[in-house]
Amino acid sequence: MDDNRSMVRFPGSLGATLAARLDLPPVKPAAFALFAHCFTCSKDTLAASRISAALTGRGIAVLRFDFTGLGGSEGDFANTNFSSNLADLVAAAAWLRDHHEAPKLLIGHSLGGAAVLAAAAEIPEATAVATIGAPFEPAHVKHLIAPALSEIEAAGEATVELAGRAFRIKKQFLDDILGRNSREAIGKLRKALLIFHSPRDATVHIDNAASIFMAAKHPKSFVSLDDADHLLTRKEDAAYVAAVLAAWASRYIGAPAMEARPIAAGEPGVVTVTETREGKFTQAIQAGKHRLRADEPASAGGTDTGPSPYDLLLAGLGACTAMTVRMYADLKELPLDQVTVRLKHEKVHAQDCAECETREGKIDRIEREIELQGALDDAQRGRLLEIANKCPVHRTLHSEVWIPTRLAG
Repeated sequence: MDDNRSMVRFPGSLGATLAARLDLPPVKPAAFALFAHCFTCSKDTLAASRISAALTGRGIAVLRFDFTGLGGSEGDFANTNFSSNLADLVAAAAWLRDHHEAPKLLIGHSLGGAAVLAAAAEIPEATAVATIGAPFEPAHVKHLIAPALSEIEAAGEATVELAGRAFRIKKQFLDDILGRNSREAIGKLRKALLIFHSPRDATVHIDNAASIFMAAKHPKSFVSLDDADHLLTRKEDAAYVAAVLAAWASRYIGAPAMEARPIAAGEPGVVTVTETREGKFTQAIQAGKHRLRADEPASAGGTDTGPSPYDLLLAGLGACTAMTVRMYADLKELPLDQVTVRLKHEKVHAQDCAECETREGKIDRIEREIELQGALDDAQRGRLLEIANKCPVHRTLHSEVWIPTRLAG
């Protein structure tokens, strides 16, 4: 099932703007989930993206975001700590609460698992929490920066290489994680808990799962991930986690998750649009085996969960333009590296268009800018611009269009 993704931004705990991605199913979500990624990772890790996609395939919307200073979020990672991560989580839940509905399911991977366990008390609407390869204590990450501990203690900070990237770690980060009492927070969770962990996890030992399980009160469950690695880099491991998670969560989120199944392809050449009744304008679109959403921005009375009808129109023209230019360039073996098409639609007065036949009222104006990257000379660039105007969708928009309409049934 193709998920529908929209980029989201909201202020984090330290004032920086955080980058997030909201993955929505094509129908009204059964519930919303909030996903916290692993230490120094981002919302776009394989595990996060695959689990989110699988959950949307079961009707559960997922918001995943980058903590301050990581991924696409603004801010300085060196100024963050476990406490600021918790506050970022609460801010993400608040954004969901304000724009959709509060998350009923909290999911945390690795240190993100420790974070959701600690932050759950501040998200009262959440009824279920799931951890994946999570450490019992946030201080577990201390071993990852062990080579720099003496420098951090002496100088107050040090640069540490983690997963091939350099991160600046300050002493306040260490002080913060060492001051955490996870056993007490887990014992007061008062939410259903599901613990995923691999006995072969080389990053966070399986004993951490046992400690979390023993500290928690019922209802609690443990699922072994057998030979999965810590980051769930195999697609089948992420799919398994999502399938079990969706089935388990359906008991606690107040609505059953949809059964995951292949989407039956629609009739070739037929696009079907159906109201979801999720919002005033929200629509589910099926084109073949692909699922999309359409909506209107909040300024127009919508909920902004998908592109507007005019956005989709521009997308069709832009895609057709780029495809047509690419086909010609490849046919003529032109040194075209990449095509980017930017489009904008507006209504303008007909009298402002010297080339238009219509002289009164307003007309539709679509501004199209084509960026061609590659070692092209002026003649080649000019020819590709001519070819762009021959795209089939462009021709359709310029030709007479007949739209016979009837009532079904």
